[in-house]
Amino acid sequence: MPLLETKGAASAQGFGEFARTAVAVYIEEVFSCFLYTGNGSTQTITNDIDLSTKGGLVWAKSRSTITFHDLEDTVRGAGNSIYSNSTNASDYSASRITSFNSNGYSLGSVEPNFNNRTYVSWTFRKQAKFFDVVTYTGNGTAGRTVAHDLGSVPGCIIVKCTSALSFWSVYHRSTGATKVGLLDGTNAFATVSAYWNDTEPTSTVFTVGGSGAVNDSGQTYVAYLFAHDAGGFGLTGTDNVISCGSFNGAANTTVTLGYEPQWIMFKNTTNASNWQIIDNMRGMPVGSDDLQLMANLSNAESDNGLTSITATGFTWLPSAASNTYIYIAIRRGPMKTPTSGTSVFLPTARSGNGTADTKVTGASWPVDTLWISRRTGGGAGVGGFTDVDRLRGAAYNNPNSPLLVQNATNAEDTSFSAPGLNGASGEQTKYILPSGGGYSLFNSSGVTYIDYLFARAPGFFDVVCYTGDGSNSTTVTHNLSVAPELIIAKARNAATAWRVGSQFTSTTRIAGNLNTSDSLPSDYYTGTGATLWTGQPTATTFTPGLTANGSGTTFVAYLFATVAGVSKVGSYTGSGTTKQIDCGFTGGARFVLIKRTDSTGDWYVWDSARGIVAGNDPYLLLNSTAAEVTNTDYIDTYSAGFEISSTAPAAINANGGSFVFLAIA
Repeated sequence: MPLLETKGAASAQGFGEFARTAVAVYIEEVFSCFLYTGNGSTQTITNDIDLSTKGGLVWAKSRSTITFHDLEDTVRGAGNSIYSNSTNASDYSASRITSFNSNGYSLGSVEPNFNNRTYVSWTFRKQAKFFDVVTYTGNGTAGRTVAHDLGSVPGCIIVKCTSALSFWSVYHRSTGATKVGLLDGTNAFATVSAYWNDTEPTSTVFTVGGSGAVNDSGQTYVAYLFAHDAGGFGLTGTDNVISCGSFNGAANTTVTLGYEPQWIMFKNTTNASNWQIIDNMRGMPVGSDDLQLMANLSNAESDNGLTSITATGFTWLPSAASNTYIYIAIRRGPMKTPTSGTSVFLPTARSGNGTADTKVTGASWPVDTLWISRRTGGGAGVGGFTDVDRLRGAAYNNPNSPLLVQNATNAEDTSFSAPGLNGASGEQTKYILPSGGGYSLFNSSGVTYIDYLFARAPGFFDVVCYTGDGSNSTTVTHNLSVAPELIIAKARNAATAWRVGSQFTSTTRIAGNLNTSDSLPSDYYTGTGATLWTGQPTATTFTPGLTANGSGTTFVAYLFATVAGVSKVGSYTGSGTTKQIDCGFTGGARFVLIKRTDSTGDWYVWDSARGIVAGNDPYLLLNSTAAEVTNTDYIDTYSAGFEISSTAPAAINANGGSFVFLAIA
C-alpha cells in the first residue's frame, strides 16, 4: 500500500469531509550525499532534505583530513555531537551544526566546516520504512523494550550511550539478536546476550539487555534504526530504497538489491575489519577504485577497489571467500520523473584559460555525464565530443578515468586525466578541468568550448554499463523506468563503432552508427538486422545484438526517452520548406540533435548556450572533428519545440526524407 497522508482541505461540497490522498515518497526526499568545502566561517548546506519538520541525522566527515566523524541528530538537537570513531560521550558546541532547516542544515565555524577542507555529509531523514532516531534512558533491566516509529522491522540498529564513555553497539538482521558488532572498532561480530537479549526487533519495538553499552540505569542513549526492503517508496509505495543484507566475500560475488545503490556501508563480521563507507558522489564507479571512508577511523578518504556497481546492485571485487560481510545499501536517486529540462540538462559555453585545476560552476545538480567539444582553435582536437561519466569513473587526476570520443571508434582513453565529476573538486555542483595532457581537449587558453551536462533521471536519461556475452538475446537491465526511445552504446575496451538504435517497434527499429554519416536503415528484429538490436526495449531492459554485446567486451549505453515538457525523442518527414516540430514544450528547445535515417547525413547538434535564435545558429557534428559552423540558419526558435528553416540542407530537411531527433527543453 502507498503511504497515505491526510489532507486538511474540506471537500467542494462544503460538508467538511477531509480528502485522503496517497502521497508518494522518493529517496531524494529522505537521503542526501552532499559534498562541500569548508570555509571556517558559516555556511548553509542546501540538500533539499526537510530536517526542521521531519527530523533526522546528519553524519559529516572531512575527506581530506584526519579528523572525527560528526553525527548530530534533530532529536538530541543541533550542536550535540557523537563520533562514530570514538567511545566519547556526546559533547556540545554552538559552532558545529547551528540549525536544522527545511531544506538542509547550517554550519558554524568549526568542524565540520574548517577552512579549505573538503567534506562529505550523509543526511538521513526520519521516514517510515527508511530511517528513525530514538532516544531513551536506560533502566538496567534485561529485556527492556524501546518503541520506535520505523513502521517496519529494522534491518540494522546502531546504539550509542550519549552520557558516558561507551562502545557503539550494532544489531544487524544478518547476524541476528544473539550477536553484536562495535561501530567504533574492527572486532568481528560476537555472541553476547547482554546487548539485544537474544530478542529480534519488531515493527514497533526493539529489545535491549542489561549491558551498560545499551541499557545502563540512568544513562541516556540514542538509537539509529535502518529499514530493510520494506517498500514504502515510489509512485505506488512499493519500491524498496534501503537494504540490510549479507554475502560471502569470495571475489566477484554479485549482490542483487533490485536497484542501483548510491551509498553502501560494509563490515566483515567473521574477522576484524573496518566499517567501510562508499558513495557515488565521491566515486563508486563500475570496475574501478572506490573512494572509501571508515566509520571507525578518523582517516582521510582513500582508494580501494571494493565494488563494481550494477543496475541492480553491486559486485564485490576483493577475495575473502571464507568471510561473511554485512552491508547497508541505499538506492540511487532520483526516483521522481523530472518536470523541467533545466533540472536535468545544461549547455555551458565557455572559454579556456589554460590554467590547471580550473573549477567550472555547472548546474544546480550533480552532473552524471559530461560531453565536451572544442568549438574553435587550430590543430588536433577541433570539434569532436569527448564523454566522461560518473558511473565509468570520471575522477579528476585518476589515471583510470576513462574518456570516449564520439567521432572515433577508439576504446576508452586512460592516458591522461579526465574532467572530474566524482566530487574531485570537493563541491557538489562544480566539475574540474585537468592539468597536463588534457589541456588541449578541455581548457586551452583562447579556445572556446561547449559542455553538455546531463543528470540521470527517470523517463529522461540513464547510463548503463554492462559486459557482453556474445549473444543476441541477452537482456540488459536499466533504470530509465520507461522503454528507451534512443540508445547509444559504445564498447569501452575495444575499438568498435558507436551503436545507435531508435524508433523501436514490435518488429522493426532503425539501427546504425553514431560516429559516421551513414544512413540508419530500418532493420527487422530477425535475420541480419539482429546484429545491432534485438527485441523491443521495456521499462526495465533492452536487448543488444551481437555487435553491441561482444563476449567479454565492456560497454556503456546512453538511454534517452520522452518526458512531457522536458524531452522529446521523435521523427519527422522532411518537406524542403519551413517546418515546425512540436515537442510539447512551452519555452522552446535548448538542445536539438538531428540525423537523417534514409540516406547519408551528419549528426547535427545545436544548443541555446551557443544560440538557437531567429538568425544564424552555430552547430557541431557528433560524428566529426570539424570546427563549429556559425554562418547558417538551419533551425529557428519555436515555443513548442524547434523550427526547421527552408534553407536547411537535405541532411536536415530533404523533401520526403526521414529524420530522427532528440530535443531537450
